[in-house]
Amino acid sequence: MRINKLFTGIIVVAGVMLTSSCRKNFLDENLTTARSLAYYKTDEGIQSLVTGTYFQVFNTPFNGEWMFCNTNYGTDEFRVGGDNSNGVWNAYDAGLASIIPAVNSNTAAANLQWDNLYIGIGDANLIIQNATASTSTSDAIKKTALGEGYFLRAYNYLRLVSQFGGVPLKLKPSTSVELEFTRATPKDVCAQVISDFTQAYNLLSNVGAPAKITKDAAAHYLAKAYLFRASEINDSWNSSTKAADLAAIGPLCDAVIANHPLTPQFADLWKYTGPDGANEKLSELILSAQFTADPSASGNNTQHLYYDARYDDLPQMQRDVTGDRPFSRLATSYFLYRAYDMVNDSRFWKSFRTKHRLNKAAGSYYVNGDLGIMFVINQPGDNRFAKYKLNDVVTYSKTGKTIPNVYVAYPTGVTNDGALYADVRFPSCSKFMDGSRTALNDVRGLRDIILARSAETYLIAAEAKIRLANLGTGSYADALPYINAVRNRATYKSGEDRSAYYDGGGALGASISGQSPSINSFMAENSYYESNNIPVVTSSTDLTVTSTSALPAQDENIISTLGYTSAYDRMMCFLLDERARELCGEFKRWEDLSRTKTLVVRAKAFNPDAAPNIKDYHCLRPIPQTYLDGIQASGSALTPTQKQAQQNPGY
Repeated sequence: MRINKLFTGIIVVAGVMLTSSCRKNFLDENLTTARSLAYYKTDEGIQSLVTGTYFQVFNTPFNGEWMFCNTNYGTDEFRVGGDNSNGVWNAYDAGLASIIPAVNSNTAAANLQWDNLYIGIGDANLIIQNATASTSTSDAIKKTALGEGYFLRAYNYLRLVSQFGGVPLKLKPSTSVELEFTRATPKDVCAQVISDFTQAYNLLSNVGAPAKITKDAAAHYLAKAYLFRASEINDSWNSSTKAADLAAIGPLCDAVIANHPLTPQFADLWKYTGPDGANEKLSELILSAQFTADPSASGNNTQHLYYDARYDDLPQMQRDVTGDRPFSRLATSYFLYRAYDMVNDSRFWKSFRTKHRLNKAAGSYYVNGDLGIMFVINQPGDNRFAKYKLNDVVTYSKTGKTIPNVYVAYPTGVTNDGALYADVRFPSCSKFMDGSRTALNDVRGLRDIILARSAETYLIAAEAKIRLANLGTGSYADALPYINAVRNRATYKSGEDRSAYYDGGGALGASISGQSPSINSFMAENSYYESNNIPVVTSSTDLTVTSTSALPAQDENIISTLGYTSAYDRMMCFLLDERARELCGEFKRWEDLSRTKTLVVRAKAFNPDAAPNIKDYHCLRPIPQTYLDGIQASGSALTPTQKQAQQNPGY
């Protein structure tokens, strides 16, 4: 998919985002084709505009680092790995401001998210205007394109209000230069988001998921919008809408769940074998950002780079396609090691790579294919490794050889979260690994990014039930069937090989890189047994929760750490833990913790980089200086006082 360069010019003229790259001649436009804006009033033009806006809204955020900076850093799930290019987003230090000081060229600027979201809104406004005005009688225009336009605008405004609070509402394309903007209230932005998603829901069909926006996608995100409006971050004004919002969520979610059954095996979500393979078309998927192997296509999914630990700098190891190119931006947190039932819950072992094969063996003892790196994710109290002083004294049972590089979460058995791990050594989140890339050092990923899947829909419904119970409608137990559906899918099945492992790095067979299969660090095995220190298990113990007063031990530990005692706080903690276990790394966590106002307490408890600095005001992002410097009031640039009035408190 390609996007016409004119789109960016249109929204820049609107004046909402004047980026740091703009110069005094930023209004100059040179059309590279013979087409004018009149083209986007035709049926063909409207559909072309929709295609371009899909690209801008869904694909562009995953080409670079700003998306994970704004959604995964600074939470309980991840901290900075071996590269601190964007550490400010995780640490909440003085650099997190309306201008982010650049560590290097990889540092995500404060305005990147803002600018990209408003570009998408400008494109969506053109779709809505032109599809509405069109005299076409085709459903492809009057229903599908129009519904997609409303969805795309709402999707971007939901992201904006979730990140920044109140923001300027721009609902029509500009026909001349506009420079005067003020921030609407969060209440007004939420009302617009819900209105737009409702319009999309009423117009769209259920054809084409997950590549196309459907009625179910609109329902899923409409439920999310209702949930956001009903969340704690809006409690100063949402009392009049809260009960009705929460009541509306259940029917929306139930309809989506009926059409998108969970895939029976959690691992299949991540078992990527190549572009457009089976795992990119599962029934669970509601909406995905589409990427392609076509080298002539625009678009670049770079997320496979950021979650990988360094492996290629260790003895007898080298970089390969299956291990990916490890930029080492996000390190797995100790919160995740304690949040999962490591014996019965398969999700950690199917989401994180804990073993690597040697791929550059030297000497006569080791050969390529031997186990070369192992992460032991044990628990406090396990002192099996206390006597070891070197990594290479642990023996691999299948070969009898020592393992050159072993990293143990709790080597002495003492609870000392994070103190004994080097930040470049951690089990890599494997949800984005891509072994089908075209070259060893290729940054361009080919696999799709899941935006919405029905496992999250279950958890949205569950959260609504918890919130309704807190309002006196129903009971907290009403949430359990939704949560248990997700937990039971995660349970190891009877007879399942619990050491079996797969991730997108195993897609080497689909790669055209030409790399020799012998230079291959992928290992179809995890460290389940070494970590848990139990004999081979084939029977199943399910994860069903039957009582809200006796939650799983992992959750009771977290509840105790955070000091929660009320029934509501306990259940919300359990729900947020479950979202972490199911959706870890999927670009949702910061917004979940921000809207529930649990970001500060969780970051202080589980993110040692953030703990010294995070404050309540960090539940919103700084308004970018480029916006504040670019707008006017009564024909003049804003004064410092006027700029501060449009800035979020604390920045």
